[in-house]
Amino acid sequence: MCLILTPQAAPQRDVLAALDALAEHVELVQVRPKAPDARPDALRSGPAWRRTSARECFELALAALDVLARLGERAPLLLVNDRVDVARALQERGVAGVHLGQDDTPPRIARELLGPDALIGFSTHSLAQVAAAQDEPVDYLGFGPVWASSTKGYERGLGPQRAWIAQQGSAQPVFAIGGVSIERADELANEFAPARVAVSSALLDSDDPRAAALRLRAALGA
Repeated sequence: MCLILTPQAAPQRDVLAALDALAEHVELVQVRPKAPDARPDALRSGPAWRRTSARECFELALAALDVLARLGERAPLLLVNDRVDVARALQERGVAGVHLGQDDTPPRIARELLGPDALIGFSTHSLAQVAAAQDEPVDYLGFGPVWASSTKGYERGLGPQRAWIAQQGSAQPVFAIGGVSIERADELANEFAPARVAVSSALLDSDDPRAAALRLRAALGA
């Protein structure tokens, strides 16, 4: 399970406290501070979110690393979203790699900059993109949105069946993302065995993040 650490997904919560509570129950943490894109619709190339700023990403990644330090070798791997520059700057501090979108730095350039041991994830939003990603130097794929997701700015989802097809057609592990909740986990579990998911508000916005993580893992058959 991958936790997308997005403060904007739970604006009334302390996301670092949530991370501290559930870190032992996820394998990956992706640092992804986002804010609405104020540009006119005609100038947007995708969902209404602007690119992660270097400063926001750097500061949140450092804070997350401090939280995870208490777990030692049991800590999940931490990646940053979009920012290859931040991932490179914080490699020696413990950042494992970067997660890239379709419009971000190309994976081959990211691999050259971060080296062979870095973990690189890549977002896909169609089966054609999953097929094309098989030739990219990436370690895992995100596929979605499976359901409509306000966090990611999508009004319509692709559905769990397409996520299953993406999983079956990929040599890399595929994480279903977008609108994943505890209530919907059974639908994914019926397709994946066990299901790999990336989640944000389902955990961060919970009154009890640790309990929510345990419930979601159980529902997914993890």
